[in-house]
Amino acid sequence: MTSWVINSIAAMLLSILFAGILIPQILLVSFRRKLFDEPDERKIHRGTVPRLGGIAFTPVICFSVSLLLGFAYLMGDMDIEYMMRTNAQAISFGFCALLMMYLTGMSDDLVGVRYHAKFIIQIFCAVLLIGGGLWIHDMHGVLGLHAISPFLGIPLTMLIVVYVINAINLIDGIDGLASGLSGAAFVIYGIAFLLIGKPVYAMISFACVGVLIQFFYYNVYGNPEKSKKIFMGDTGSLTIGLFLVFLALALLQYAPESLPIFRTNSLILAISPLIIPSFDVVRVFFRRIMRHGNPFLPDKTHIHHKLLALGMNQRLAMTLIVFSAVFFSVSNILLSRYIEPNILLLLDIVAWTLTNAWLTHLRKVRERKQREMQNN
Repeated sequence: MTSWVINSIAAMLLSILFAGILIPQILLVSFRRKLFDEPDERKIHRGTVPRLGGIAFTPVICFSVSLLLGFAYLMGDMDIEYMMRTNAQAISFGFCALLMMYLTGMSDDLVGVRYHAKFIIQIFCAVLLIGGGLWIHDMHGVLGLHAISPFLGIPLTMLIVVYVINAINLIDGIDGLASGLSGAAFVIYGIAFLLIGKPVYAMISFACVGVLIQFFYYNVYGNPEKSKKIFMGDTGSLTIGLFLVFLALALLQYAPESLPIFRTNSLILAISPLIIPSFDVVRVFFRRIMRHGNPFLPDKTHIHHKLLALGMNQRLAMTLIVFSAVFFSVSNILLSRYIEPNILLLLDIVAWTLTNAWLTHLRKVRERKQREMQNN
């Protein structure tokens, strides 16, 4: 257990180090080649900010984990060698899916890719993950279901993969939000994998945390006037979304609720870190449909837009959402030991709906007061 923790921490530190080397080089190339995310009426930022930060994510994560695994082999760590053999299928297919998503995101950031083409590639990535053995075969009591057949589990898995990837992509609307939410999710996944004895997945989780820590610094605290600020772009959000759903599906292949130290519902454990981006994209999607709009075109109706409309600055809105996500996750994980999963998910939906209704009410009140002040 101690060696697993050390390897996971080392993976995080190596990612921080290598991302700290690579991101400044990406910034340099972006400014020399004028590869910027141009502001428009929908975007919040002002000025010229590169959007290629996500290019660093996949190389840094893969290099850090591979380097540590190589050293583990050299040192004769039989546990790591055994874990690599038993998880070779999932990791091999997962790497193929990651490479596909990485190239797609990079193409989108550089030249643009139509959303229907991205959907096709995401479906193909889902097929690759399923080929690696990562598909939902047990609902762990949700909707009264437990073991399910491949005829239900495989299509459901494909839907979930595409859904989560796009949820992370769509929540990336203000500085630090996507990286903050994803970083918190990776920490939870990493701890879970350590506790259930899956060190390779734990190393991947903490390597993702490391690269996001470095990116978060440049994204939130970087000064655009000094050419130090960067966005993750679709390269980052799509690949981070794939990493998250890959780890969530890997977690579902085991049964943490059977371990005395856990006793939490596996499905709740897997989905809780993704609740806020997942719930937010559903609300926005159906709102656009109800208003007869294109559900795939961007707008300014996400949860962070509501907080900004109340007068919060980006950093405060981001912090509030990330802390809310951590609260949701920890509460769900602990309560799932005592509360039936369907009731717990229903409580989550009610809490999310009431929170959004309250924020909408506060925004309308604020807008009405502003109109009254203008009229006077």
